[in-house]
Amino acid sequence: MTAGRTREIRFNVFGRVVAITATATGWQPFHVGDGTRRPASFVIPDFVTEDELAQYLFDLFHESASPSNGEVTRLG
Repeated sequence: MTAGRTREIRFNVFGRVVAITATATGWQPFHVGDGTRRPASFVIPDFVTEDELAQYLFDLFHESASPSNGEVTRLG
């Protein structure tokens, strides 16, 4: 994370878009919909690195996987 700046990383998490904002104090997750964005009800510990985010989301939401949506992928 970069101190003093925020930026957003988006993931497709088993068919749902999740935005993760990196702030000076840690990760802030959001659910993204059709023109909407709302705070997510899960926590990403600050020790999870940017490179570990996809695996963390996979581990957290693996029960949502389906044959047609079986991956967590970084978008953009």
